[in-house]
Amino acid sequence: MSRRTLGLLLVLTFTFGLLAVGVVGAQDDVLYPIGEGPFTWSDLDAFNSMDLGGEEVVFFGPWLRTEGDAVNNIVKYFNEATGANVKYVGSDSFEQQIIIDIQGGNPPNLAAFPQPGLAANAASIGGLVPLSDATKQYVLDNYAAGQSWVDLATYPDQNGDPQFDAVFYNVNLKSIVWYVPEEFADNGYEIPTTWDEMIALSDQIVADGGTPWCIGIGSQAATGWPATDWVEDIMLRTQTPDVYDQWVTNEIPFTDDRVKNAIELFGSIAKNDAYVAGGAQAVVTTDFRDSPAGLFTIPPQCYMHRQASFIAANFPEDVEVGVDADFFYFPPIDESLGKPVLGAGTLVAVTKDSPATQAFLDFLLTPLAHELWAAQGGFLTPLKTINLDSYQTPTLRKQGEILLNADVFRFDGSDLMPAAIGAGAFWTAMVDYVNGASVDEVTQFVQDAWDDIK
Repeated sequence: MSRRTLGLLLVLTFTFGLLAVGVVGAQDDVLYPIGEGPFTWSDLDAFNSMDLGGEEVVFFGPWLRTEGDAVNNIVKYFNEATGANVKYVGSDSFEQQIIIDIQGGNPPNLAAFPQPGLAANAASIGGLVPLSDATKQYVLDNYAAGQSWVDLATYPDQNGDPQFDAVFYNVNLKSIVWYVPEEFADNGYEIPTTWDEMIALSDQIVADGGTPWCIGIGSQAATGWPATDWVEDIMLRTQTPDVYDQWVTNEIPFTDDRVKNAIELFGSIAKNDAYVAGGAQAVVTTDFRDSPAGLFTIPPQCYMHRQASFIAANFPEDVEVGVDADFFYFPPIDESLGKPVLGAGTLVAVTKDSPATQAFLDFLLTPLAHELWAAQGGFLTPLKTINLDSYQTPTLRKQGEILLNADVFRFDGSDLMPAAIGAGAFWTAMVDYVNGASVDEVTQFVQDAWDDIK
């Protein structure tokens, strides 16, 4: 081990309070690409042997506070290893500023886009540097559901030619259902593994005098978005990924029977007074942040709550996730479609190239770069070669395992749609549907909105 490597391990020990050897030593003798070719992982020799001589790299992104600290720790590690001068800059105005910087001819070297749509906009104005075929192949080979991650990062350039432009680094998971293990155990309820089993469990809870679901889609000006997540998850479980993609881009109309079926399956739960705490009328009036509270009352007001991994931040303070609350994978409907996962995430693209920029991007592809953030918390990855023991908590590890078992990953559909649809008409339509409008009325409403912006 070189003196530089030993120094870096000491930095990690003090920075993260981790057993650094457990993080660093887990990936010996595995091959990863550096530039156009592979390198052998051994005490970080591939990066320690680099001398980037203070080359400056500006890395711009939306991560602030705790997330920003995590990224800066990773940046420090790379700088120590290579002699580069990578600087991470976070901003709560990233979405607007990155386009301004690209159009003004003064982009950063790397940018972390919080959604594919924004990255696609940057690509369309010539703002992204296409990544190498070796990097694309690495993602295909080493990310679970690799083709999904390549598809989500491939955009038409200014000439309309599709290019592979970015790699995902930190994602979140939406396809989960929260429950209280003690309540399931006391009542003899088993975790469902299919949609039919989940509906049968719901019926059993009703027969036992309980209410199976808590659902709240209130979110002030954004009321309705939690319902769109339900519909997106159901679309992935009833249709092939290409149909989901066509729906998101309106290549198939919102009035398509396949879309109506997904909405009605959501309605079979959300509009069923016996299924939802407070009855169907409470779905719209309950704020999504308050909706899981019914899991923890005595007696429980509900037994299941479908919401993304972040909702645990809204649990009562005395609830310990993994003990007092847990989750299971939102089960498949058509098992021939495998195990699809709905989520979101951040992807890193090159906006101004240089040797040090490419080297840092290569570093972000390594298991170590993923493990360093995983050990700090607030991080999930579909990278198959990550050491799962590096996750800060068993809960994060379990969520990471769901990502690794995914056959298909798709980004939150409403986030990919134009804002007038995904953050407008679709939200409104779901509120109207839960409040009693027909599926024909609400799907026509959304399609009319699509037609208005074409």
